[in-house]
Amino acid sequence: MADDRCIVGLDIGTSVIRVAVGEVDEGGNLHVIATSSKKSAGLRNGVIVNIEDAKDVIKEAIESAEQEAGIIANSVIASIGGSQIESENSRGVVPIRPNGKNNTSAVTPEDVSKVIDIATAINYPADREKIHVIPQNYLVDGVGGISDPVNRLGFKLEAEVHIVTASKNVIQNIRSCMSRAGYGLDGVMLKTLAEVQAVCHEDEMELGSIIIDLGAGTTDVIVLLNGAPISTASVQVGGNFVTNDIAIVTGIPVAAAEKIKIESGCCWLPGIESDDDVILPGVGGRAPEVIGKSDLCQIIQARMEQIFTMVKAAIIKNTNDSIKQLSGNIILTGAGARMQGAVELAQSVFKTSSVRVGVPESLGGIEEQYRNPEFATAIGLLVANKGILEKRDARKKSKRRGTAKNTKEGDGFLKKIKKIFF
Repeated sequence: MADDRCIVGLDIGTSVIRVAVGEVDEGGNLHVIATSSKKSAGLRNGVIVNIEDAKDVIKEAIESAEQEAGIIANSVIASIGGSQIESENSRGVVPIRPNGKNNTSAVTPEDVSKVIDIATAINYPADREKIHVIPQNYLVDGVGGISDPVNRLGFKLEAEVHIVTASKNVIQNIRSCMSRAGYGLDGVMLKTLAEVQAVCHEDEMELGSIIIDLGAGTTDVIVLLNGAPISTASVQVGGNFVTNDIAIVTGIPVAAAEKIKIESGCCWLPGIESDDDVILPGVGGRAPEVIGKSDLCQIIQARMEQIFTMVKAAIIKNTNDSIKQLSGNIILTGAGARMQGAVELAQSVFKTSSVRVGVPESLGGIEEQYRNPEFATAIGLLVANKGILEKRDARKKSKRRGTAKNTKEGDGFLKKIKKIFF
């Protein structure tokens, strides 16, 4: 069947392409009906560098999910992250014009739209494109903490927003890749923003939390406070660096080092209860060797500690004193979150016990396939974009009436992102 009631989330990762298919029933409930994972090709640090190679793997991953779900997908929502992402906070101010019979000054939806437009009226380099505009806070006559200012009486409306931009070239590469693979692109979404919807509870968003995506090529971060992001960042170190360290120190191939990292890796030395032997494969006719798990842990812990330290420094730099206001949790996602000792090491570096692994909430269906930190992005793309079905329905109705309009790709998508944090 066609994908009229289905959404496809595509997580374009440095080492793995992950796909999740969600179906929305008549009651508006989302169910995950298929997933797939394929080893990446044509990517470096989360960026497509070879469109043909990436296209082949992405097509294979989507087709695998299509077969499992029994659907034919027409388009996808894709993730974006890494060093090509930049963000900043901005503010806009507008007067509230008198309206109504009593000539009172009450905020209208038009005032809200105008103040958001003013807040985002920033000149960006020609090679950058806005992908998200997220309201953080509204103020009426200087009084803040307002999530919906409509109908509030006052004379001045202010809006504080978080703006996320991406490289136009990177977005175009994603679009070209999808086109060559035979699929449309409903939009691109910041991967950590998608993960918020999959793994973060509402009280964590309000109290102030940090999501750290421990990927292979990069480690991406989003900081939340009062229900909205205040900072997004990326450090150019990830799990591949851990693998390379193991390979260099032990003298084994990278592929073997990756296997050992996944099967025997630990990044918290105090958590090792027994120093079991880890077998290193022989190379070039050399006999296999043995390394203690504690020795392996020391190699891994040094790099993982560096990653967490770099993340902490980036957060402090981008948020100034706001980090002191965070009283929620640090949530670890991505494949690196599954490593033994990751939570304990993060607790040590950030000096807090409030660290947990981010597992997507239950959406029914094939839970054993998606309820793990690796699928946080793909599942988040589904959760955050249920409204895209309404956009499809409206487009079909417009076409039937002969009134279809050429809208900028992603307009409805951006509106949905604004609603996420209201």
